[in-house]
Amino acid sequence: MSNEKTIIGNNIKKYRNKLGISQDVLSKRANLAFHTIAKIEAGATPNPTIDTVKKIADALGVSLDVLMK
Repeated sequence: MSNEKTIIGNNIKKYRNKLGISQDVLSKRANLAFHTIAKIEAGATPNPTIDTVKKIADALGVSLDVLMK
């Protein structure tokens, strides 16, 4: 499970960097706290909710599946 969360965090960071936006900008676009984004990317949040990941996916303009693979 924790490997899957690492994949999600890495994918969030990858797509965020492709857009050239900071964690702060992503957090505002996703209507989430900055520390939520930072912790998921760092792998410190072991189990982000599907709602949280969906908000991030929407803010990045990608599907939920893309972040989870």
